[in-house]
Amino acid sequence: MDFEEAGTLVLPAAHGKAICLRAGWRVRVVNPHGTQALDFWAFNAADPSEFLSMDNVRSFNSVAYVEKETALVTTQRRPIVCMTEDTSAGQHDTLLCACNPAIYRELGVKGYHRSCSDNLHEALGEIGWKVPFTPAPLNMFMSVDVRPDGSLDRILPRSKPGAHVELRAEFDAVLVFSNCPQDVTTINGPDRTPRDCVLEILPPADAP
Repeated sequence: MDFEEAGTLVLPAAHGKAICLRAGWRVRVVNPHGTQALDFWAFNAADPSEFLSMDNVRSFNSVAYVEKETALVTTQRRPIVCMTEDTSAGQHDTLLCACNPAIYRELGVKGYHRSCSDNLHEALGEIGWKVPFTPAPLNMFMSVDVRPDGSLDRILPRSKPGAHVELRAEFDAVLVFSNCPQDVTTINGPDRTPRDCVLEILPPADAP
């Protein structure tokens, strides 16, 4: 497995990317338009059966959404990444599943439509990994409120253009980002248009 070197990558609209980060290295996720939702996963680079777990994140922190101070823990309840910066609107969603082929069929799409679930497996395949499951993602730049009656309210994207989130790997990890392909509902804004985002790979903050 090749670890990423410092540099900048474009994450194309509707596609995904897996990156391998050494412990202490960071990735800054830049949302040029502010409206693009990104599904995010993280796996232990030495053991993909340990991964960022939304049910454990909710249980460990007693929260329904993620902000800068939230501990992002794995199935072993260990922090795998730390959100060191967040200039977005915050309240990143932990409740909704990754969009998948069944969802697009329910929405009336005929034929194949790219999805975050497929993007995850496609991105992992590009680094030679295969996992038999799709973990629940952290839905970055996406807000979902829980109403008093227990129902969910999908809020329109609220982040400003250029907003970013910075993540630091707490141990060697594989991070996967899916630029959500949703173009039927307004998850990616009122114009229903997926857009490119940018991944900036950064060395440890204390590196010479």
